[in-house]
Amino acid sequence: MSTPQQSQAVPPVPPSQPGAPRAASQAFPGPHPGGHGYASPIPVRRTHLGHAVASEWTKIRSVRSTVWTLAVMFVLVLGIGLLTAFALGSQDTLEMPVLAGGFFGLMLGQLCVITLGVLVITSEYSTGMIRTTLTACPQRGRVLLAKALVFFLLSFTVTLAACTLTALVQTAMIEGKPVPEYIDPRMLNEETAATGQAVASAGEWLGATVGAALYVALLGLLSLAVGTLLRSTPGAITTMIGLVLLPFIVSLFLFTESVREFGEKLREYSVLNGLSSLFRIPFEGGSADTGWPLLWLLAGVTLAALIGAYARISTRDV
Repeated sequence: MSTPQQSQAVPPVPPSQPGAPRAASQAFPGPHPGGHGYASPIPVRRTHLGHAVASEWTKIRSVRSTVWTLAVMFVLVLGIGLLTAFALGSQDTLEMPVLAGGFFGLMLGQLCVITLGVLVITSEYSTGMIRTTLTACPQRGRVLLAKALVFFLLSFTVTLAACTLTALVQTAMIEGKPVPEYIDPRMLNEETAATGQAVASAGEWLGATVGAALYVALLGLLSLAVGTLLRSTPGAITTMIGLVLLPFIVSLFLFTESVREFGEKLREYSVLNGLSSLFRIPFEGGSADTGWPLLWLLAGVTLAALIGAYARISTRDV
């Protein structure tokens, strides 16, 4: 009888000790480390400005303060413009340009845009959200540019819509009214001077809609730059309101002979005079002032402030 062969004993596999290194095949789910390196299963894309713009648009439209601030601005511009049209429509003659009534609502509405421009950047500093923003997008200049683009386009679009609706209401209610004979013809546009009836020219339409929207949007963009420089909501809002109102108010008290000329220059280059000139009712300067030169001046100041804001955000920690 043959004896059965004894089975060879298999040595037991020792259990893995905690902290012991795993095998290379387990440690690297991708290609072997000696090959081309680790390949992430998550697709990686190169980021660009469009991603930053999409992020800023998501943030600005999802915040309640954006909707409420722009809604208040829209109501102020349209509501005061409507009241002004009612008041001018009850008169027998018209002593100012047809679209001039839109200035009074926008004079208050611009404060809403200024406030929102400050909050776009300072709210992130006050809540600490700026750390998350700059972690997701380390290119700080790209973040600032994306915020500026999104806010400028949003404020320009909403302001343009409010000014256009106001201009349409005023045109429907007061255009065609006779102009008093004592009004200097040089203060009137060609069609109004020829017919004796108040008519808004193409240049007046452009200034009261596109020009006014650009002016207010640039003020908001300047507010964003000031907010980046100061990183304080109260400080930036106070600075911007002072910049808008203080030069004009101070100029009213400079009426003595020694400082009268300085007061006139201060009033001529004030923010309020630039905005009113776009509606053809300048506080200072000739009747031919259209407001466009002051708009380009404001654009230059805003660009300089944005350059300073870029230097600030690029060199200072959050």
